[in-house]
Amino acid sequence: MDEQKTTQTAPLSQDFLDILRCPVAVHYKDKGADPGRLRLARGNSWLVCDDSGYKYPIVDGIPRMLVEIGEKYKDVPEEALPVPPPED
Repeated sequence: MDEQKTTQTAPLSQDFLDILRCPVAVHYKDKGADPGRLRLARGNSWLVCDDSGYKYPIVDGIPRMLVEIGEKYKDVPEEALPVPPPED
């Protein structure tokens, strides 16, 4: 019997999501008192920051929140983000 790799990512806990911030937008002074908040998108496979536009993949349940990765997907429309995200 062949085993298939599961591609669905378990959602991040709400407590964890509440403390995560976009490493770029957290420094913005013109986005209110709590800039850089993130929201889940694309079936819990991506974190999106509406303040900066950066998008961070969640791979194997781990958010990949390097600035270079978020910037890479900044101009990709949300509906075009790959699911599952690439592991690069």
